[in-house]
Amino acid sequence: MKFHIAALLILTSNITLAQPNASAVDVESQTITIALGQEPPQLNSMRATDAVSIMILSHVMEGLTRYDRRGNIVPGVAERWEIDNSDATFWLRANASWSDGKPVTAHDFVFAWQNALNPITASEYAFILYPIKNAEAINKGELAVNELAVKAIDDLTLSVEFERPTAYFTKLTAFSTYFPVRKDFWKSRDSKYAADAKDLLYNGPFEMTEWVHSASLRMVKNSNYWNHQSINLNAINADYITADTRARLNLFTDDKIVYTSLDGDTYKDALSQSIRIRRFNTGAVYFLEYNHRPGRVTRNLNLRRAIQHVFDPDELVNRVLATPGNLRGESLFPVWLMGVKDKFRREYPAPLANYDVAKANEFLIKAQEELSEIPELILLVGDSPVAVKQAEYIQGIFKSKLGLNLKIDVQTFKQRLAKMTAGDFDIVGAGWGPDFDDIMTFGDLFASWNLNNRGRYNNPEYDKLIRIAMDNTDPKVRMDAMGQAQQILFDDAAVLPQYEQGVIYLLHPKIKGVVRRVVGADPDFTYAKVIP
Repeated sequence: MKFHIAALLILTSNITLAQPNASAVDVESQTITIALGQEPPQLNSMRATDAVSIMILSHVMEGLTRYDRRGNIVPGVAERWEIDNSDATFWLRANASWSDGKPVTAHDFVFAWQNALNPITASEYAFILYPIKNAEAINKGELAVNELAVKAIDDLTLSVEFERPTAYFTKLTAFSTYFPVRKDFWKSRDSKYAADAKDLLYNGPFEMTEWVHSASLRMVKNSNYWNHQSINLNAINADYITADTRARLNLFTDDKIVYTSLDGDTYKDALSQSIRIRRFNTGAVYFLEYNHRPGRVTRNLNLRRAIQHVFDPDELVNRVLATPGNLRGESLFPVWLMGVKDKFRREYPAPLANYDVAKANEFLIKAQEELSEIPELILLVGDSPVAVKQAEYIQGIFKSKLGLNLKIDVQTFKQRLAKMTAGDFDIVGAGWGPDFDDIMTFGDLFASWNLNNRGRYNNPEYDKLIRIAMDNTDPKVRMDAMGQAQQILFDDAAVLPQYEQGVIYLLHPKIKGVVRRVVGADPDFTYAKVIP
């Protein structure tokens, strides 16, 4: 899972209390209360891109496959499948139902995938469907959506032809863009589809019954879910929406919520209160992304190289973030990714730019000669205290080491995404976590065709290498290509890696079975239960 991350951000600092007397857990009713860091901005699975929306969707929806407690791909709506280099067939469960009791059919997958690829939908995750034959051509408007090579042989049999061999295709089918959508319901809601709880149809373990925007939402056990007997929780109440980590810590210590993450300041407070602190590596990489569009100053390579040589990732991790578990940023490809026989980064070490202010200023002089002048640059970030703290650190580096003025543009999560999409920035604090367990989940992020490439970085050689890795099943061929791609990103200073995220968090002692995972919904309360 993982999708577009709210890097250097989290939404709204206001707390809204939906049920003032609610406690974090109720063992008799098997109910828990959580806090969300932000309002889910998009619960249309065909268009969702952010971590919070996809976390919610992963509780209320289900694809052909899903992740189990150990992070393995297991049957979801599909009870079995056969797959080879050219095609795949999925056989659906006869007892898979929507929340209104009607069956989930192969036609629902065909409709959802066609609609996500339709250029009118403007899905930023359409690219994740490109392994299907004709998908990319459809998304570019070159073919009609009904030419997608996926067919409902009958209500319970789905046939898929591949554009190229895709050994990891079953891993893709657990991702939200691959979730089914029922055509008749979608048409009945028109432009309001997914706007409110009543405007969605659910086929997952839970269904959303309430959604007070920017305040709260409620998910209850879906009695029509095919495997509802294995679900212990009867309700998940997201009674609070706040980016304020101190407010969430207070809610946790007051027994109002079951879970909260910590930052540098709240970590110290939790330590002083002798609360058990847990650690988890999210698998996500955070970076500064440049705007490479024509006319933007940050399109200049020498300027980006100057910045590359004044950034110290160790200082950011140890002094600014100041929480355990974070690793210094060195590459778009995190350390946990597998290569041929070992970790990718062991087999293909990341090239590094030495911290060298003198060398940075040599690049800066070249940039000034090419640009005539370098105006004040705009750094777009989210509105959380941690986001602002990191942005101010970057602002200080630009001024003290390069003599450059950097203006910080602080926005809510939803508005930040809108500005990123519109290209209204010079630099943006961004991050990426894995959508599926393969190196390509990071590799194609900066391919020219990927709309999540918000800065519109475009290097034909990079694109060529990504195609090689996409079109081959030989691990050595694939990883050699990705090793060269890693080098190109460094040589072009395409992005500035900052850190690999490790989180520290608190979990209520009476809740068991909460899953933290690198790939898939995180955190996942699907299999959780309240114990006495």
